[in-house]
Amino acid sequence: MTNTEQDRWSRVKGRLRTTVGEDVYTSWFARMDLEAVQDESVHLSVPTRFLKSWIQAHYADRVLTCWQAEMPEVHRIDLTVRTAMRCAAPAKETTAPADQRRIEQANGRPAPELRATATAPVSASHDALGGSPLDPRLTFASFVIGRSNTLAHAAARQVAEGRRGDPVMFNPLYIHAGVGLGKTHLLQAVTWAGNSGSERKVLYLTAEKFMYGFVAALKTQTALAFKEALRGIDVLVIDDLQFLQGKSTQAEFCHTLNALIDAGRQVVIAADRPPSDLESLDDRVRSRLAGGLVVEMGSLGEELRLGILKSRVAAARAHHASFDVPEAVLDYLARTITHNGRDLEGAINRLLAHSKLNAQPVTLEMAEREVRDLIRPQEPKRIKIEDIQRVVARQYNVSRSDLLSSRRTANVVRPRQVAMYLAKTLTLRSLPEIGRRFGGRDHTTVLHAVRKIEALVARDTALSEEVESLKRQLQE
Repeated sequence: MTNTEQDRWSRVKGRLRTTVGEDVYTSWFARMDLEAVQDESVHLSVPTRFLKSWIQAHYADRVLTCWQAEMPEVHRIDLTVRTAMRCAAPAKETTAPADQRRIEQANGRPAPELRATATAPVSASHDALGGSPLDPRLTFASFVIGRSNTLAHAAARQVAEGRRGDPVMFNPLYIHAGVGLGKTHLLQAVTWAGNSGSERKVLYLTAEKFMYGFVAALKTQTALAFKEALRGIDVLVIDDLQFLQGKSTQAEFCHTLNALIDAGRQVVIAADRPPSDLESLDDRVRSRLAGGLVVEMGSLGEELRLGILKSRVAAARAHHASFDVPEAVLDYLARTITHNGRDLEGAINRLLAHSKLNAQPVTLEMAEREVRDLIRPQEPKRIKIEDIQRVVARQYNVSRSDLLSSRRTANVVRPRQVAMYLAKTLTLRSLPEIGRRFGGRDHTTVLHAVRKIEALVARDTALSEEVESLKRQLQE
């Protein structure tokens, strides 16, 4: 690059800075470099595909106008990605119709010619966000429907089949379930379906990836670009929200959630517990999450477990035609492996490996031997504070709102103390968390209630029997 070209590039950057403002210039153009000026074309480069795509879609005319003010003979800007250009042989490039259409629509006239490589679905090519990897097996076609997941599946299909501009029926869609019950399968199925021939941008991110993207944007001073990119997504899919940590990250997630929902964009979220139980999240986030459709995917019933096993055997047979699992073995596995779907898939993989490597047919004896460590004792039911409040309110003929209120009449105080005692003994929640869930009370109030009921139960037989009866109702 000659000194003259470098001087021109400096003046062009100055015009750009004046035209778009300091913040926008820093976010989008600070890392743009001049590569060459040839005839009527100017060759520029940026470090990421995302920056290239965004500049093409939103600032093509401005870049060209600034160059034409310096060199009227320039009629085309050639924008490339620096890493691809310098580290690999240049591939043949084609015009990106979607970007071209957006530029034309924004300006009301044909856009200047910009060349771009064909883009993959947003989940694969979004450099600023780094969409999380998708498993090609996790589609709606491979999802086995049963009583415990029917509603979650129907809601996810509704989201996946929507089109840009359609009214959003429920937002956000929040799916919660224990480990291995199909949350991730549904979320990835939504993403695959949304990115298959759809005009919508569907982005799948784990909470960890969201945090990584936000922190990386802060470090590279591209936070504005990160935020704008997120707000341009039509369907944002966030998995494992319970792992979202950090005040600044949560604040940005809350702003993004509000911006997308207010703009009529769809948000789909999965976690291992309902919004009210995500104690690490800000109250504003929990409130917004609870305002959508909250769906729980329950434990897998035996019929559903059998369906999953048959589905996995059929998938394995597509690659190993001779693989066969007798019905008696499938019934045994469905009856004894009750923990989650991943254990069921692991059992089929073990039988397949043993059968192929040892050239032996699958038998019941082999299955009993190979999967014995997957047969776990039934886990105790996870009791929620809301369940305790509901059962106690029904037992003592008061309302749940009475338990959360500031009323101190005798017919409310005793049930409230019993409910706090049960919350401390039957859940893993801390005293401050229990107090917060009982109308924002201090942890010392909860501690007093627990000690009070402990003392009464020790000498009051009738109360002791009442408490034991409540425990049985909650644990059944």
